[in-house]
Amino acid sequence: MEESKNQQPITDKLIPEKMLSLDAFSQWLGIEIVEVREAYCQVKMIIRKDMLNSMKKAHGGITYALADTAFGFATNTLGRKAVSIETSINHIEALEEGDVITATSDLKSMKNKLGFYIVEVQKENEIVALFKGVAYRTNAEWNI
Repeated sequence: MEESKNQQPITDKLIPEKMLSLDAFSQWLGIEIVEVREAYCQVKMIIRKDMLNSMKKAHGGITYALADTAFGFATNTLGRKAVSIETSINHIEALEEGDVITATSDLKSMKNKLGFYIVEVQKENEIVALFKGVAYRTNAEWNI
């Protein structure tokens, strides 16, 4: 991975914790940070009744939002501000009220300023959704 000579990657929770503290939507979802490493983040949440659709299943946007949050946190752990430029998700299994789900985002490839990530959303040990994200790394550094 390409880093400037003056910049050391931030590999602890400081950036994701800062991002979560400023993100009212992720707070409303009840997202918690589980683990953070360089270019990696795992988050979790519990599906609530107010997150269900008309079929009493979790709205697809809830799973997407959890995966997108894990992706956003992981992309920023390298110390520079990063933004998503393309994302997609495949929903594999429906979720119900009370389900605890985790999203694990991991860097698969870094090319110049673009990072390519895969996020697995799981309930227990079962994959319930797969998310793909492309992030653009800006020149702006996080100041924590």
